[in-house]
Amino acid sequence: MWQSNQQPASQQVHYYYSDPNQQNNYGQQQQYPYPVQQSGGYYQPQQQTPYPPTTSHYFQPPIQQAQQQQQLNMEQSGYDPESNNNTEFEFSDESIRKGFIRKVFAILSVQLAITLGVISLFVFHKPTIQFVANNIWLWWASLIMVFVIMIVLACCEGLRRKSPINFILLFLFTACMSLMLGVTSASFSIYEVMLAVGITTAVTVGLTIFALQTKWDFTTMGSILFVGVIVLLIFGIFAAIFRDQILTLVYASLGALLFCFYLVYDIQLMMGGKHKYSISPEEYIFAALNLYTDIINIFMYILMIISASRN
Repeated sequence: MWQSNQQPASQQVHYYYSDPNQQNNYGQQQQYPYPVQQSGGYYQPQQQTPYPPTTSHYFQPPIQQAQQQQQLNMEQSGYDPESNNNTEFEFSDESIRKGFIRKVFAILSVQLAITLGVISLFVFHKPTIQFVANNIWLWWASLIMVFVIMIVLACCEGLRRKSPINFILLFLFTACMSLMLGVTSASFSIYEVMLAVGITTAVTVGLTIFALQTKWDFTTMGSILFVGVIVLLIFGIFAAIFRDQILTLVYASLGALLFCFYLVYDIQLMMGGKHKYSISPEEYIFAALNLYTDIINIFMYILMIISASRN
């Protein structure tokens, strides 16, 4: 037979506590039985699990925790898994952004050095000037090559991101553009060309410092600048037809001003940071191409202004 461990009611020990706020019919404080002490200390009420239970009461496997943390990091960094597009272009890391800017300016410096050397050859070397005067087809050939390579670099994203084909295309573009500028500069005097080079250098340095320091965001002006290019193209056609000195000065001045805005716009796109729009760090070839084109256009329009004012 089994025996019960429960003690008889006569042998059970009860403890009482008094409630000072309640009294019985005889004016005495009401006493309530206190639970029996447990072995090892006083009685402690059991803690109940809150309802609804929190997620901390359930065990999560390490793989599930890692997936949740990865999803949280992607949401905080602006990554969209559906479009596979990182809206911040990794510009949150300041070291990546600074390295990207240094790389773009290094490529741009090499491009400008090549262009300056070719222009100097066509301006100071007499046999080269005579050769250009007898072979004007060089200018047309270089112009066609410039447009073809520019379209390839602008439209083929895979080519401009793949090394070394992107550097080869950029070098060919720089060589063709330098040849075209050299042929063009051969028809101007040395004074006009050197003055245009000096003014372009000063304007470029000043606009670069302005773009790096200003709080104005020019990255939102892309559509306005594109409309300005279309208007300038139509205005240039009329200026070429009528060939008036004042009309040429106005056209060249508007062109130089427009590409000054373009230079600030492209520099801020390269900077990223707090600006609304930015360019990916992988697009260092495209960023260098934009800045180089802006500076060359500024030089050509300033040279046109100097030539038209002296004529």
